[in-house]
Amino acid sequence: MADFEIRRQCPPQLCDCAREPLLQDAQADLAILRLNLTQEKHLLAHIETISTLEGLRKLERNLQKNLGVVLRIAPASGEVRTVRGFQIQLLEQPGLCRKTRAAIPAAVRRCLVAHPEIAFAILNENDLLGGL
Repeated sequence: MADFEIRRQCPPQLCDCAREPLLQDAQADLAILRLNLTQEKHLLAHIETISTLEGLRKLERNLQKNLGVVLRIAPASGEVRTVRGFQIQLLEQPGLCRKTRAAIPAAVRRCLVAHPEIAFAILNENDLLGGL
């Protein structure tokens, strides 16, 4: 069992987080379960205050390092006219709640709406100007 406060169990019919099998596996990395509801609220508030691309990339690295969660932010394959044109997702993994997989990308999207310069920087990273 973990030596830290872990996320409460979701109702089985409403979530596919596979928390129980993760807890039963002695070799499993339980870091994702550190993200309890209180921590998740702090994380979401923090995401919405990010004001630079560097801050967003740091968030991606910290999520990977501390929780084992992979956050991907990239422009969609077609034309991007608004932040809805970005693909923002958390890769599925055992212990990651369905609600969290939706809440974090939504917070990132709100961050991009509040700071369009971050969205432009992401587009530039992905060759917006076609190598000109």
